[in-house]
Amino acid sequence: MFIGRERELVSLNRLYMSDKFEFVVIYGRRRVGKTALISQFVKDKRAIYFMGVESNARQNLENFSTNILESETGFQADTAFLSFQAALEYVFQMAEKERLILAIDEYPYVARSSKSLASTLQLLIDKYKDHSRLMLILCGSSMSYMEDHVLAYKAPLYGRRTAQMKILPFDFADTCRYFKNFSPEEKALIYGITGGTPQYLLQMDDRLSVEDNIKNTFLNPISSLFEEPENLLKQEVREPALYNAVITAIATGASRMAEISTKVGETTSVCAAYLKNLMALGLIQRETPYGEKVSRKSVYAIEDNMFRFWYRFVPENNSTIARGAADLAYKRIEPYLPGYMGKVFEEICKQYLWKLLLDGESFVEFKDLGRWWGTNPSTRSQTEIDIMGEQDKDIALLGECKWTNEKVGADVLETLAGRSRIFHYSKTQLYLFAKNGFTKGCVETAKKMGNVELVSYKKITEKIMG
Repeated sequence: MFIGRERELVSLNRLYMSDKFEFVVIYGRRRVGKTALISQFVKDKRAIYFMGVESNARQNLENFSTNILESETGFQADTAFLSFQAALEYVFQMAEKERLILAIDEYPYVARSSKSLASTLQLLIDKYKDHSRLMLILCGSSMSYMEDHVLAYKAPLYGRRTAQMKILPFDFADTCRYFKNFSPEEKALIYGITGGTPQYLLQMDDRLSVEDNIKNTFLNPISSLFEEPENLLKQEVREPALYNAVITAIATGASRMAEISTKVGETTSVCAAYLKNLMALGLIQRETPYGEKVSRKSVYAIEDNMFRFWYRFVPENNSTIARGAADLAYKRIEPYLPGYMGKVFEEICKQYLWKLLLDGESFVEFKDLGRWWGTNPSTRSQTEIDIMGEQDKDIALLGECKWTNEKVGADVLETLAGRSRIFHYSKTQLYLFAKNGFTKGCVETAKKMGNVELVSYKKITEKIMG
């Protein structure tokens, strides 16, 4: 079952229809669905698909040769080209006669084993690009390698690509399309524990409850998800233990650089280097208060939901899980799930606001959305606004998100209105988001104020899921 990636497929097909030389770089984290996207794209087209392996140059060349000859004859052949240059030149020449796709998946494995591969590709692209009908796709999961050795200015292949795609996890809307049997609330919980990474979504069974899914995966020592974050780090970084310590520090409450450094037991300069790499991998994000470009108030948070859930709940229950006591581990986790879902709900609400903007239904044509925190000058106390977005210096939206079973009352709306006065916009639109709706008093207050939109989770799912 292939879901989503409509925009990517449209873009790839547009490039394919040009019938001239195209060179597309596709990259993104492991498990995010890059191979599935390429397979879907090439399934009805003339294509040579080759996946690199973490081996030596000879093994990769033999595999590549087999893929080329199989695509031409339909039979497996034992012969191999003498070099990657000979193999690639053969493919370029094939593409002079017909439209042909060459997709090299896990390109970093091949390029690391054959140091001259990038230069060979550069040579052949320059030689054949004006009369070749080849569509070359290089795909890789090593984000740093693809950015430094394929996309970067100093890389041999720089300036040759005609397109690049960074494949990201699914948003909430596409995640929901995976599951027919979950209730809307269950879909939010599943998004909260897996994020939108396709490989993790496939581990979830919508015939079971969310509780049973958590027990079968995160709280099950034989499940792939039980060891997934640590395994992923081992594949991506050289010192997984220290990266592990940094992520654990953030997951357990340290958000500022000094706090992370203290918890990890390393200097801030060491932690800064590790955080930079984790941000490049899409696992950690740095936030500054909305509207502030550079700020000492910057905080770090885990960006990927599956990593956030795993590091928040699995390590502290490791001994219990190892003994097969999934029920006991879940019993310890369950009381903290509503609080954990608060940040997830904020992200879902942001995606709802972007949907409104793109559909031309937003009261404020914001350029970006973020979170704000700082000192309220009137109360001289620290305060926070869940969502902010400016149209210009005079017009903005401000939002508050509540993932609670109780209906949200007028006091929450009045607090948001008070916080909006910290800023000096001539026009503000307030959004109050609630899991289970609003009290009668809140609805009446919103009507009196006139610049308020009350949005229940039910309304969000109806909009997002169409």
